[in-house]
Amino acid sequence: MIMYASRITSLPPYLFAAIDKAKQEVIKKGADVINLSIGDPDLPTPPHIVEAMKRSVSNPERHRYPSYEGMLAFRTAVAAWIKKTMKVDLNPEDEVLTLIGSKEGIAHIPLAFLNPGEVSLVPDPAYPVYNIGTILADGKPHKMPLLAENDFLPDLDAIPARVAEKAKIMFINYPNNPTSATASIKFFEEVVDFANENDVLVVHDNAYSEMTYDGYKAPSFLSVNGAKEIGVEMHSLSKTYNMTGWRIGYAIGNRDILSGLGKVKTNVDSGAFEAVQEAGIAALYGPQDCVREMNGVYKERRDALLAGLKELGFEVKPPKATFYVWTRVKGSSLDFSRMLLEKAGIVATPGVGFGEYGEGYIRFALTQPVDRINEAVERMRKLGI
Repeated sequence: MIMYASRITSLPPYLFAAIDKAKQEVIKKGADVINLSIGDPDLPTPPHIVEAMKRSVSNPERHRYPSYEGMLAFRTAVAAWIKKTMKVDLNPEDEVLTLIGSKEGIAHIPLAFLNPGEVSLVPDPAYPVYNIGTILADGKPHKMPLLAENDFLPDLDAIPARVAEKAKIMFINYPNNPTSATASIKFFEEVVDFANENDVLVVHDNAYSEMTYDGYKAPSFLSVNGAKEIGVEMHSLSKTYNMTGWRIGYAIGNRDILSGLGKVKTNVDSGAFEAVQEAGIAALYGPQDCVREMNGVYKERRDALLAGLKELGFEVKPPKATFYVWTRVKGSSLDFSRMLLEKAGIVATPGVGFGEYGEGYIRFALTQPVDRINEAVERMRKLGI
């Protein structure tokens, strides 16, 4: 009999794999499914990035093993982009680390800093990988509830002293997935104070920094005084440049933390394909009109969905960032999402799939054109929702 390790059997089913399986079952029955669940951009990667990839992939020098930390040219492009967009100074040689997508870095960083039984502070609801990475490192996740009454920010004062003493890592994520909440510089300053008081490393997931609306600009955690002494920030090209399938991202910040993450990476992967890194260089140095145009498309979709949901009586707040709409529902979020899928052919993500404090909410992703979003609203109206 094949027995899995306890760290595997203790993992919850990966949320989006379960959703995809349920979606496929409905499609097999002939339903026209409108998928508003997973945060995978439906817009194509901008042409100048694709062209850079085409040129690079034909270069035989790119067919060999890449460097573990990433091409210096890519890390230099990252440092220049961060300086330009977020006013944060970085040394590309040791304050930037190339990742095979930010998910990889998030999942691996607990392996570098958590001993068995040590604690990571994990938001709830949240992107599942903060919790999963902790479990795979034999650590213990401690939930930080994200509640509407606190604008979906963790209450740092509510973390018990005995937990704070054992904590080694804190994960935060703003603009936030799934709630689409944003954080102020003041909140980041409080996180730095907490980290210093309790000797905790901070990992800020900033994958949605450029996906913003209505004049809002998302700050970098590293722009706060003292943040670079205790933390790192994870970035991804996936959402900013519609490159989810390309698997390219980076971590920036404290050189010692990045060194620890790098030691894990050198032992478990061989670095990102250099042709993809060269495409990333084209994205970071190239024209940024594509980002503004993308945000215009998502804003139009956001406004269409918000108008429809409000008409139907949903309690919803217009998000200033991300391409998610987080809304309350009555009763079980799992039952509600199942009803949407089976009776209306709409795939939405149940809030409880992001953690127990996500119960009572549904997350819609703005990954369909306006006409399909309007069609989804019409289907819900016909159901009497």
